[in-house]
Amino acid sequence: MKIGIKGIRRVSAVAVTAGAVLTAGAFTSPAQAATLKTPTIAAKGGFVMNNGTGKSLFTKAADSRLSTGSTTKIMTARVVLAQQNLNLDSKVTVQKAYSDYIVSKTASSAHLIVGDKLTVRQLLYGLMLPSGCDAAYALADKFGSGSTRAARVKSFIGKMNSTAKSLGLTNTRFDSFDGIGSGGNYSTPRDLTKLASNAMKYSTFRTVVKTKSTKQKVTTKSGGYRYMSWTNTNNLLGSYAGTIGVKTGSGPEAKYCLVFAATRSGKTVIGTVLASSSVANRTADAKKLMDYGFKK
Repeated sequence: MKIGIKGIRRVSAVAVTAGAVLTAGAFTSPAQAATLKTPTIAAKGGFVMNNGTGKSLFTKAADSRLSTGSTTKIMTARVVLAQQNLNLDSKVTVQKAYSDYIVSKTASSAHLIVGDKLTVRQLLYGLMLPSGCDAAYALADKFGSGSTRAARVKSFIGKMNSTAKSLGLTNTRFDSFDGIGSGGNYSTPRDLTKLASNAMKYSTFRTVVKTKSTKQKVTTKSGGYRYMSWTNTNNLLGSYAGTIGVKTGSGPEAKYCLVFAATRSGKTVIGTVLASSSVANRTADAKKLMDYGFKK
């Protein structure tokens, strides 16, 4: 029986495939890849996209407006980093108002100490790693405009909303600098993902959000110094290969949220889950969606 060149190739391919099955135990055929099962997530809303192309890879209520919790702080950082002539090493003195705010709201804290001086860069770490609402307040106070603290905060929140508009985030609104608002803080999985993708264009943002923990030397009121240690609330760092960010969020209305991103083999997937049912589930949701995104 004559076997043409094409036939030989087919036989060889079958032999190689059979060998792969014997050694690896399983393989993904084109047919299986085409029928990649869409994951089920606990979160009310979810969205994943290819960060390089902007192509949507997964959607679940992707344009439904939901409370954002501390994922709001992505925009806080984005507004700061977009300031003209930004000096990341300029110092900010911690005011009593910031610590009073933390106490009154029982908010997540970077444990800033009144009278200490921190750089803007250090405040960004305090904002994004332990999700410090005191750090958020300090940044809003510094980068807002006005003669009073209330005016500066209002101005800063205005900048957050104008930035959202400029980025085309039509289903996003902020009424606070940290996510603890009066019910008027909302976004969608798609909008938050687009925001995070834009924020990741800033090298400082990328550096901060991929940091698992940090120890920062700050100046005390008396002119001495102390060290502040912060650990990132994003437990994907170190538990999911390739993770490069981004930010957790939670709250009575927001439930459990996570904006996430990872890079593998030159491909970056970025996405959001909002209103998941627990810390464990938001992490599991994100892992499922990234696994799915990398396979698509």
